[in-house]
Parts: sequence; structure tokens; C-alpha cells
Amino acid sequence: MGAHTKVMGWFKDILKSRFYILKVRNRFSAEVQIGQRQLFNQYQNWKEQGKLPKLVDTGFRVFSQYEEDGKLLFIFSVIGMRNKTFVEIGSDDGINSNCANLALNFGYYGLFLDGNPRAIKRGRKFYAKYPHPWMYQPQFTCAKVTAENINQLVKEANLEGDVDLLSIDIDGNDYWIWKALEQVSPNVVIIETHVEFGMRNIVVPYDPDYSYPGKHPVYHGASPIAMVNLAKEKGYRLVGANELGFNFIFVKNGLGEDALPEVSVESVLQHPSVKESWKRFEPIKDWEFIEP
Repeated sequence: MGAHTKVMGWFKDILKSRFYILKVRNRFSAEVQIGQRQLFNQYQNWKEQGKLPKLVDTGFRVFSQYEEDGKLLFIFSVIGMRNKTFVEIGSDDGINSNCANLALNFGYYGLFLDGNPRAIKRGRKFYAKYPHPWMYQPQFTCAKVTAENINQLVKEANLEGDVDLLSIDIDGNDYWIWKALEQVSPNVVIIETHVEFGMRNIVVPYDPDYSYPGKHPVYHGASPIAMVNLAKEKGYRLVGANELGFNFIFVKNGLGEDALPEVSVESVLQHPSVKESWKRFEPIKDWEFIEP
């Protein structure tokens, strides 16, 4: 039995253990937190032994919409939780989000930013109800995010320089917001891309007044190729995505490159739904796009 096979066997045993059954009724329970911390430590041990599993095999959901929680935990096990800070743009209420698990189970602090006042109110109420002794309450800002105001909004939250995680999911100007953001320098970025655009290098032109669904529900955002090119300009490499392929995960160059190598766009767009989604591009194929 090879080393990789053994590691995957151990990994599956952990996921099946009583500490790590993902169908727990109470995702705020001590079992969930203990299980993740055990897994975090196990990843670090495997890293020292050169037996880490592949990122694609590490996904699970606690608070994230899909399996991003598990993949982010794996990444931070490899590169380290350096300052335990985050910025989440398009956070809704900050509960079913990419940063909630890190906040609630690993003591992360940061900014939840969203334009829905009801969601922001709901998030504030939630985080006041489920505090941990060490937890510094996250900040919530209700605002329509634009390329013009993003740096000021983050600055007003007293966040600057290196942060561990940036998450962007606003169903619109995601590409332009990341391009404009300079107030913080994230170690990891998870951002929504528009797989419907296929392998084209295209971006929908910036519109500060855009709100979903706009003129057409598919006409917004950036293609996977365009997003990867932007990431490279900013000093990041693609290391993976969620299983459905639309949430791309980037890591800052120089961090964990042996364990988290760069992967191709094609390799993270293997889910059957991806090619099916390309059909939705047809109605807008002749609309205006930018080739950055």
C-alpha cells in the first residue's frame, strides 16, 4: 500500500469518526470544533511527514455554502494561520459564509461587508448570541461596494496590510473590486468566477450601479481565465476551487508552494455542470466584453 493510499485511508477514518461526522445537528457543538482542531493538527503532522492529501480531497461544509470550509482549513494548516484576520465582501449575514467557520471555531476576526441591511442586522444578532470567550466580535458594514469605495470601507474597519483571507462574492463586480483593493494584502483569496463564460478571457465592463440580475442574470463578472490572469498580476496562483468550479481559491506566491502547487484552470472545471453552464452564454455572446 503506497503512502498516498495510507494517508487517504487515515483521512477517511477521521471524517467518519464521531468527532467529524458532517451531518451533525449542532454545528456549534464542541465536537465540531474539537474535530476540526484535531484535523488541523493531523494535517500539520502529515506535512512534516510529506504525506499530505490533495486539496481536492479535503472539502467539507460547516458554514460555507459548499465545501469551502474544509479546503480553507487545509490551506491554513499548510501555510499557517498567520494573523487570523479576514475580509468578506458579499457576506450576507456572515453565517453561511466562507469566513464564519474560521471566526467561530478558530478565533478569527474581521469584516463582514454586505449591502443588505436585513442580512447585516441578522448577522450582528447571531454573533452576539454565539460568542466564545476568546472571540473578538467581527465587524459588520452595510454598504454597496464599488471599486471607488472598497479601500475606504476596509480602512474604516481598521484593517490594513496582511490578512489571512479575502472572500469576494457579490454577483457582479467581483473582478473589479479585487483589482481595486489595495488596503489589505490577503494570503488567501476565494472569489467567484463566471464559469458560464468558458475558456474565454473576458470580463463584463465595470458598472458601479450594477445589481443582480441586471440586464441578464449571466451578464456579469469575469471568466475563469480572466480571474486567473488578474491573480497572477497581483502575485497569486490558482490552487483549487470548490467542486462546482466557480469559487476559485488563490494563494499568495511564496506561501506553501510545495504542498499547494499551482493548478490549471481546466483541472478545476471538471464537474459536469460546468460544460452544461456554457449553454447559458449563448444569449449574451455578442454583448460587450472586455479582454483584459
